Amino acid sequence: MFGADELVFTLPHVVAGTMVLSITAYVLLAGADFGGGVWDLLARGARKAQQRKLIADAIGPVWEANHVWLILVVVMMFSCFPAAFAHFSTELHVPLTLMLVGVVLRGSAFTFRSYDVSGGANQARWGMVFSIASLMTPIILGVCIGTVAAGNIPMDVGTSRTFVERFVSPWITPFAFSVGALTLALFALLAATYLTIEARSADVREDFRKRALSAMVAVAVVAALTLFLAKRDAALVYHGLTSGWRALLLIGATAIFALIASVALLTRAFQIARVAVGALASFIVWGWAWSQYPFLMPPDRTIMSLAAPRATLMWTMSVLIVGTLILLPSFLYLFRVFKSVDRVDVPSDSPSSLDSTHS
Repeated sequence: MFGADELVFTLPHVVAGTMVLSITAYVLLAGADFGGGVWDLLARGARKAQQRKLIADAIGPVWEANHVWLILVVVMMFSCFPAAFAHFSTELHVPLTLMLVGVVLRGSAFTFRSYDVSGGANQARWGMVFSIASLMTPIILGVCIGTVAAGNIPMDVGTSRTFVERFVSPWITPFAFSVGALTLALFALLAATYLTIEARSADVREDFRKRALSAMVAVAVVAALTLFLAKRDAALVYHGLTSGWRALLLIGATAIFALIASVALLTRAFQIARVAVGALASFIVWGWAWSQYPFLMPPDRTIMSLAAPRATLMWTMSVLIVGTLILLPSFLYLFRVFKSVDRVDVPSDSPSSLDSTHS
């Protein structure tokens, strides 16, 4: 029942691997945006206005573009693995709907807060909605991933069960919520580390350095808890992460990058910390993907068995290659335009439109 020891490079596996890379990009980019909302909620002290302004400045220009990677995963799943798409969207329609609501609320609230009357009560309320949605959405994303990885929604699910038994109970599990907590902690770590680079004030940079270190501890603790729960509730994941040299290599690489990132944060080597944290997040995503390989729908439906006809896969990948040649230069130009401009933080004694938010 467990994953194969040897990698297979067929067209369906290449498509699935491309989806994993797109999920990785979503985690590294949009994940940091969600993490920024967490720190917006937790902004405290004399510099909370500066902290929130930095978060808004960092997220504002690019947050919509970062969702392209999630859209790519959805489109590829719909086109290349239609049976899996139909099953996931049916059995997980409750958490997926909640996640979609969170994404929409977060984006809308961020926009309304940015353009509402400075310091008004409405701006504070929209700020709260933005932060809560930023907190909720990563947890639900992780819950969905944990539910699938644990094999709680098999294809032969039957129709004789009640609504709660079929559509709620499979994802209300300790393991699924531990994956959700790990997702949230990882996003918070990415955001805090990235913001140490974005900050132009030494004091604000120090605030986020400390938060990045605390988030690193949270990631380590929740990851250990998730692995412990996997032994009981997600045997496929536990076996995939603890057996074989590739699994040990992934775990070892994750631990090494976590150590490098921690040391870099402690010594204030922020550029190294950003690279190391990005690598850490990537290896966590790849570890999850490897743990359920070759199954797309554990416990028994493989990537090969759920793949669309070869012609569909060929056309999809061909269009993707052409689209990538257009998308990547545009995406890099977007970041170059909006991320290369030096910003000056609001002085600690100056008023800010975000100062009253959540206060």
